[in-house]
Amino acid sequence: MLISESEILSASILIVDDQESNIKLLEQMLIEADYTFVTSTMDPREVCALHRKHHYDLILLDLQMPGMDGFQVMEGLKTNEADSFLPVLVITAQPGHKLRALQAGARDFISKPFDLLEVRTRIRNLLEVRLLYRKLENYSRELEQTVQERTAELRESEARYRSLTELASDWYWEQDENMNFTKVSGPVLEMLGIRVDNLNGDAGDAVDTQLAGWNKEERDFLQATIAARQPFLDFVFTRVNADGTQQKFQVSGEPMFNQSCRFLGYRGIGFELSGKH
Repeated sequence: MLISESEILSASILIVDDQESNIKLLEQMLIEADYTFVTSTMDPREVCALHRKHHYDLILLDLQMPGMDGFQVMEGLKTNEADSFLPVLVITAQPGHKLRALQAGARDFISKPFDLLEVRTRIRNLLEVRLLYRKLENYSRELEQTVQERTAELRESEARYRSLTELASDWYWEQDENMNFTKVSGPVLEMLGIRVDNLNGDAGDAVDTQLAGWNKEERDFLQATIAARQPFLDFVFTRVNADGTQQKFQVSGEPMFNQSCRFLGYRGIGFELSGKH
């Protein structure tokens, strides 16, 4: 995650100083460095309202001002809950105020009288950190929103599928990637002609399927379709009972894949056509 030159130079900067000469000096330096959004105020009481409105990327804040000093301004800025990163670079002529300013939440400081090369370097470094922090916050919010939306979609999809199987099928099954049955209801095991051991976790519950009466060509075709990991819709099976009567079953199924396109298995629904309209 990188910050481009254009992003740095288009960052919004507010200069707060009660000395007009200091403001003009800093404004001229920033303009010559190609910064495009530089504003200023000589009234420290305006800073909090201005920041709530414009969300500055950096505030150059003088500490010694009449009426409201820089420390009070920083305390006011901390009440802005939408901004957890206090983007303040303090300006001071008092060496003893530097540590106190950093403890109060300032990110860096510049000393008076100004060393313009140092001022430009500190402003640029702090802007880069500020913009990286903002990008990270935006990315985290977008990621959280995406996760929430995806979770809601999955829950809705599961609810629709569960409703479909409850309302539209007489039996339902799921198979894992090795084609072992993990969920099953109804005569699907017998129809597919597959032996399933320990489906319910009981060693004595092995299922021996009966193949008599099922159409071998139909069963082989369905097994080949599943082996090829292809979906099938409304496939019809037939079975001839011992008394000569015939039953028909209709089945639909689909392969399951995860987000990395890895095959997870199959799931399907079906019902007996006999007596259905």
